Formats: sequence, structure tokens, C-alpha cells
Amino acid sequence: MSNWDSRFMALAAHVATWSKDPSTKVGAVIVRPDRTVASLGYNGPPRGGSDALSFADRRRKLARTIPAELNAILTSHVPVAGYTLYVTLPPCDRCAAHIVQAGLRRVVTSVSSASDYPDRWALEIAEARQIFMEAGVVLDAQVRVA
Repeated sequence: MSNWDSRFMALAAHVATWSKDPSTKVGAVIVRPDRTVASLGYNGPPRGGSDALSFADRRRKLARTIPAELNAILTSHVPVAGYTLYVTLPPCDRCAAHIVQAGLRRVVTSVSSASDYPDRWALEIAEARQIFMEAGVVLDAQVRVA
């Protein structure tokens, strides 16, 4: 990873701490080609929704949580086509479809080990990789050293 990639991944990790989800905190940063930040996002309830969302009910939590990647895309004040997305965990297939549709050209994600890919998400992550490949989106999944 370049120094810039490391800096933006560190920023995404910081943004992830803003999530109220105790089990999965995800942060995203969208960066312009000139290395300026276009948008930030973290996983959480829709605007106006309660931060006291019941995280114990997984189905309800997933139905009401806006993913970090989508929050970053939706809250950008400029079109993000051609930009790079930094995200702390690999995007799922639904997020990948939104990433492609928004025109992002590169996705950088950082994992510390295979355990960062929960088994329950394995199929969605594999499908996301296929979506990126078909659309020509560069996926840089970097292994970080503790």
C-alpha cells in the first residue's frame, strides 16, 4: 500500500469508530484523484433513525442499517465517478453494485487475516469481487500487518 492508501485507510478506520453497531464497525472514505476527501460514511441507521437500534435482532439490524459505502456515496456533495473508495471491510455484493453504479473506479479494503471475512458473508464477498471484475473496478484488498 502507498503512503496515501495507508493514510486514507487510517481515516476510514477512524470513521468506523463512529458506528453504534457493537459487533461490526465499518468506515468508508471516498477520495478524489487529487487526493482530497469527497465524502465519509459509516454503517448506521438512516438519517433521523434511532441510534438505539436493537442490535440484538440481526435481521432487523441488517434491514435498518445503511452500509458505510452507501452512506459515503449518498452523502457526497459531488458525483463520485472516477474516485477511489477506501473501506475497512470488504464490500458485499449489494454494496458492490452501488459502488459500480456510482462510477467509483477503485476500491481499497484492508484485512488483518482471513477471519475478517466472516463465513456468513463469504458468498456475498465473492459475488462482489465478480461484480467489480466485470465492471472494471480495481479492487485492492491489502493485508495489514498488526
